[in-house]
Amino acid sequence: MPIFKKNKFLADRSCLPNHVGIIMDGNGRWAKKRGLPRTAGHAAGVKVFKNIVFYAKDMGLKNLTVYAFSTENWKRPKKEVDKIMQLLDQMIDEALDDFMNQKVRVRFLGDRDKINESLLKKMDLVMDLTKQFNNTTLYIALNYGGRQEIVSAVRKIADNLSKGELRIQDITPQSFGKYLYYEDIDSVDLIIRPSGEQRISNFLLWQSAYAELWFSDVLWPDFKPEHLEKAIYDYQHRNRRFGGI
Repeated sequence: MPIFKKNKFLADRSCLPNHVGIIMDGNGRWAKKRGLPRTAGHAAGVKVFKNIVFYAKDMGLKNLTVYAFSTENWKRPKKEVDKIMQLLDQMIDEALDDFMNQKVRVRFLGDRDKINESLLKKMDLVMDLTKQFNNTTLYIALNYGGRQEIVSAVRKIADNLSKGELRIQDITPQSFGKYLYYEDIDSVDLIIRPSGEQRISNFLLWQSAYAELWFSDVLWPDFKPEHLEKAIYDYQHRNRRFGGI
């Protein structure tokens, strides 16, 4: 990463991307480098998550989706999975007042299966208490997989077709979106992935058809607001043609 100087990579607030996605990666490696258990990396990552969310809100970002836990992450050791879920539970408790005070609408994106009842109740509570806010929406992708979301949409469409409630000719790229987890979620403009990995890992597959990608070697617990500024600054200096000239 470059050395950040004052305002060197300050993003232009007048033309921010409408929707940014962040793959919060590198917690385990961050902990391993310090001789700590992987769970310590996840705890550090939660603190960074809260810092970045409210910084993004102060920037004026309208939509932010963070990849908290994928459908594939259940393959990890049970102890690690249990700790991640515990941290998410604690995060809701600790950040609820901040979400309310900062007027951030929170939505959870993903399959509710496998999520324990206590956490589901807290998820529903924070969504209900923040649903009236419309300046910044935070989507937390939990037990989320892009392929699973698309398959779920196809099943809904097939069911409507079998009931005669939908005609085949009515299925279009525009109408397909209403069968996803949220029909009003906007296409993602920029996907940020720290940790050195350069792939999107089943994240927002439908919504990211024309997303710009920004990768960094910094591990998520070391991710700072200036990295977000740099990612958006770089995005603002790209030529997005959407298949045109």
